Amino acid sequence: MADLSRELRGKVIAIRSMEYVRAAVAVGASDRRIIVRHIVPNMSSHIIVWVTYFLPEVILLESFLSFLGVGVQTPMVSWGVMLNQIRDFQSFSAAPWLMAPVGMVVISVLSFNALGDGLRDAMDPYAHD
Repeated sequence: MADLSRELRGKVIAIRSMEYVRAAVAVGASDRRIIVRHIVPNMSSHIIVWVTYFLPEVILLESFLSFLGVGVQTPMVSWGVMLNQIRDFQSFSAAPWLMAPVGMVVISVLSFNALGDGLRDAMDPYAHD
């Protein structure tokens, strides 16, 4: 979260010095209007892309903690709780489809990463990292 705050602060400082923001100040636009009309729209794409990159980390962390028994407990449903229930290798050999939560975690993490990459390219096609 601190990384996002630093990135957003730097981006706001860069946007603040842009000509259209200075022109809005020169014509007497209020601070609220400048923030809502000029700064927030330029920041929203960055925030959306950050969220799509952060969601896979949350999914993996929740699944891992639930698998260990520290996260979500058994009355609630979680991929980590499902995997925790098949730790016995004998039940795994009898029913290998119980490993489906692993596939779902992998698919969801890869999908969010691909979505974030696509959104980043769509919102800022000239940026090369």
